[in-house]
Amino acid sequence: MTFQAERARTDDYWDQDQRKIKLHGPADFDGMRKAGQLAAATLDFIAPHVRPGVATAELDRLCHEYIVGHGAVPAPLGYRGFPKSICTSINHVVCHGIPGDKRLATGDIVNIDVTVILDGWHGDTSRMFYAGEPKLLARRLCDVTYEAMMRGIAVVKPGARLGDIGQAIQTYAESQRFSVVRDFCGHGLGKIFHDAPNILHYGTAGTGPELQPGMFFTIEPMINAGALDVKILSDGWTAVTRDKSLSAQCEHSVGVTETGVEIFTGSPAGLHKPPY
Repeated sequence: MTFQAERARTDDYWDQDQRKIKLHGPADFDGMRKAGQLAAATLDFIAPHVRPGVATAELDRLCHEYIVGHGAVPAPLGYRGFPKSICTSINHVVCHGIPGDKRLATGDIVNIDVTVILDGWHGDTSRMFYAGEPKLLARRLCDVTYEAMMRGIAVVKPGARLGDIGQAIQTYAESQRFSVVRDFCGHGLGKIFHDAPNILHYGTAGTGPELQPGMFFTIEPMINAGALDVKILSDGWTAVTRDKSLSAQCEHSVGVTETGVEIFTGSPAGLHKPPY
């Protein structure tokens, strides 16, 4: 689940984050693995239910029952007043779509964002899904968004900088003539849902805090087919593209290891990206 980025883009911003970043030990990695795998398994479980005609409230109900049935709690439910257990963001919805009576139509793309709390640890992940056969632009946008996320993850290692992640994502997405949303970002997590540091999905290599073993955070770029501008609807949550262009998002929770990066939320069933 995304976290709204602070507007400041100064050295003080980075220094402030550096002081607050938590480092975790081996037992913490084990807790995050279990939480991450449950979150990923929830998305594996819901995949066959994402089809034309299904209401997003039904997807929410199914995910809620799956999470609770596996001894965990859906973190979004009640978080800052959010009314549902998952986020469902369709077509031009950038993030934080609220499940409801709306039914998926043939050709829709939808991001499903799941965060579970298992034994106190947060597993946070999202994927794109197709309802039937989407148009070529929608398929390409989903593919590029997944690849942008993976390119961001690929640069994570001790000694790298947070700006390296943002540059890897931005450079690739813009090379494909898409735009990177600035208003939301990834975030630290662990025992806390949203923690330091903020993970911007654009930026300059060599800037920002240095990555150290034991850091946990999400990488979750939102990529638009049109302009990068977004607005929040009257419900206070749903973010949409101002120009109504399509938007896609992919998210993994990761940890910095002694030699590189561990993805906590890889799909147990190998359902990494659509089509599933």
